[in-house]
Amino acid sequence: MLRLISRAAAAAAALSKQRNDTVLTSTSILIHQFFYSTKTQTKSSKKKQDDNKKSSKSKSKSSDANSLSAPAAAQADSADDLESVRARARRLAEDDRNPSLDVGPNHRPLFTKTTSLSLLTRKDACTYFKFSEDELNAMLPEGLPTGMLGEFKDSMRYALLVRQSFLDIRDNFRRIVDPSLQSTNGPKIRKQIVLDGPLCCGKSITLAMLVHWAREEGWLVLYVPRGREWTHGGYFYKNPQTGLWDTPLQAENVLKDFIKYNESHLRELPCQILDPIPLGEGAGVGLLKGVDSKEISEGSTLFDLVQMGINQMHASVGVVVRLRKELSLVKDIPVLIAIDQYNNWFTFSEYEEPVTIRSTRPVHARELAMVNAFRSMMHNDMMVGAFSHSTAVGKLRKDLPHVPVDARINLPRYSPDEAATVCHYYLRQRLVSREVFSEENWKKVYYLANGNGAEMRMLVPLMH
Repeated sequence: MLRLISRAAAAAAALSKQRNDTVLTSTSILIHQFFYSTKTQTKSSKKKQDDNKKSSKSKSKSSDANSLSAPAAAQADSADDLESVRARARRLAEDDRNPSLDVGPNHRPLFTKTTSLSLLTRKDACTYFKFSEDELNAMLPEGLPTGMLGEFKDSMRYALLVRQSFLDIRDNFRRIVDPSLQSTNGPKIRKQIVLDGPLCCGKSITLAMLVHWAREEGWLVLYVPRGREWTHGGYFYKNPQTGLWDTPLQAENVLKDFIKYNESHLRELPCQILDPIPLGEGAGVGLLKGVDSKEISEGSTLFDLVQMGINQMHASVGVVVRLRKELSLVKDIPVLIAIDQYNNWFTFSEYEEPVTIRSTRPVHARELAMVNAFRSMMHNDMMVGAFSHSTAVGKLRKDLPHVPVDARINLPRYSPDEAATVCHYYLRQRLVSREVFSEENWKKVYYLANGNGAEMRMLVPLMH
């Protein structure tokens, strides 16, 4: 997963061995638009000169020459881009041996010295927290949000901004588990939260960091980084026993992801519901003949239950639905359900049901068995859903069905203080040169992007 973005600058590997931080050096990393625009202008001027010199040649010969030179030009651009990435990686490796560069706005430390998300305090807000590739792969094996991957790729470092909004949400769940931290004058405790806010305000990254923290604390977490996949793709069948639509491929993938990090917990938790698991259709293989359920033996653990759904595709959807009920009964350890792209569960899915020979009707997400089991927040379990406007399918009403009225929290885009830290971090990571960096320029970037993190990252290299 993350290794796909960590192969560039092999030549700089020897320089990176003594570094404490991982520097992203990927052959697939694209050079920023700054480099592209500069090269485009250079090539454009050269082309005009060549056209003037060769105006006496025939159009056919010119066309042939252009067609022959295009692949060579593209190859040259690719080689130049790769060399630029390698050169930047070598300079970053050298910079890591100079701590005096790790300075943020007003000469504050750019990076926090805290080594755990659990130990972060308000004093760490507006600083960067360093991760390692192995740590992220271990704590979030289900996959990382696109925004987080983009940040790591462009900055060439596994580090994220510590925002006060994340600390507030983390402390909210910490107080739920530890009532001694609660106070009568403190903020209201929410067991169910919907993270909303404008495009690229950090909802998915906040959710992923929350999952990382909860697993550090030893919680059992069901993390779904791509909720849209529950409503798109694969096979779908209407289950006559439930009247809902089964999606066995998605169910199998959910179970495989769930077991990646949580296996040790699942082996210790017994199944508390021993009713047989109803069977449905397998992907492309139909129903089993003469069998409509699968027994759960006494003494089975949640690990055995999940393995049943992985090994027996006909039971996969039934196991996911049963797992939701089992998670509500776990009392030995805290349980958190974290769903990204949660907004896709409140509109129509990709699937359609035949009505007549020539017509179909769209199937709503609530009609899918897995979504129907997990979508509701009208319970006493800890659950967080994050909206993803990059996968938006229409504007949703404010009062969502089966969601508490006060569950929605709007995350803001970067504040001026956060933007100052972010721009100084990009300066530290050589996305912009020190010659052109100034307070006036970074403020222009901030106001032009209106605090949009992805747009700021794109605009910073264009600073001049």
